[in-house]
Amino acid sequence: MPYTVDFKNVSTVGLESSPVVDALAGLRANEARYYKNKYDHDFTVVPADEAPETVEYVRNILATERNLVISSKPLEVSSFEVDGLRMAYVFYESGLSINVMYAIEDGGKRAVGFKLSDGMEVPEELAASFKFARQKSKLAGTIRGSYFVIKGQY
Repeated sequence: MPYTVDFKNVSTVGLESSPVVDALAGLRANEARYYKNKYDHDFTVVPADEAPETVEYVRNILATERNLVISSKPLEVSSFEVDGLRMAYVFYESGLSINVMYAIEDGGKRAVGFKLSDGMEVPEELAASFKFARQKSKLAGTIRGSYFVIKGQY
């Protein structure tokens, strides 16, 4: 069942099994606030097992582009189109959030972004290949993020 993320009253619904549940909920709320403020889009999520195609879409891009396999369990996903971009999010039990931004028009921006919840270690599968910049968030504390540009067609 879809859940619209409330960034004013941060909730841990759907994320309870994460060891960094409060920080992950804040990270999810931070994303919801961004899309509401920039695009007037309500950020909704569903349990990962209700949208396996979104999990597989992200998994395929990571495997194909960078030979990456995320070991953490996916908890929730979001998939939507806004302003000519196809967006896909997966929130993992470890506190990791991965988003795929894919411009519908050829030549547009296409990238994979990684965000780490406050209090989690850099996942082993990402540690050797990515450097993470820090960003402060009222909702999520310190967010560490990185990304790579998608080269293929998906």
